[in-house]
Amino acid sequence: MATSTSTRERIVDAAMTLFAEKGYRGTSVAHIEAAAGLTPGAGGLYHHFRTKEEVLAAGIERHLARLSALRDIRGVFGGLGDLRAELIVTARYTLAELDNETELLRILASEARSHPDLVEGAVHRLIDATYAEFAGWLAERTGLPAERAEAVAAIGLGALVSARLLTGVLGAAPTGVDDETFVTTWVDMMTNAIGP
Repeated sequence: MATSTSTRERIVDAAMTLFAEKGYRGTSVAHIEAAAGLTPGAGGLYHHFRTKEEVLAAGIERHLARLSALRDIRGVFGGLGDLRAELIVTARYTLAELDNETELLRILASEARSHPDLVEGAVHRLIDATYAEFAGWLAERTGLPAERAEAVAAIGLGALVSARLLTGVLGAAPTGVDDETFVTTWVDMMTNAIGP
């Protein structure tokens, strides 16, 4: 059983790397098998998955499970008692997690048209839940009305996600803005939007 689990994980690892680099359509089952250390074209993948799409679904699910902590924004800083410090930790943590998930972001961006049901579900679980959690935390922590907290969360998290989509998916970094400057400016923007 341990060998089967290990082989299954190797297949998912290899497939997700290849999907991020070449796209789903540009990756054959034989490519996945070779990258996973199996005999290419021998059908070893099919001992663990029925289809290549099932491998994609398993890989996306695994990435989403890793990101479950990101959705629980309140647990990130455990009530530091200083809004600015909490926002700094939130921004740094979110950027770090998005950096760790560049592979997933590339796959979601490239496969949105060819696998809309799978991608929409993943985006809903990843983004929508994170925005809702952050908006809930903002309302609770700052006393913002729910509607205002939702708007501030959308703009705030949108900026963080956009920064990583630009670099990780499109390969274009915001000109002359390093992470420290980005985080400081983001925190200033957030505190201004939240108000006194």
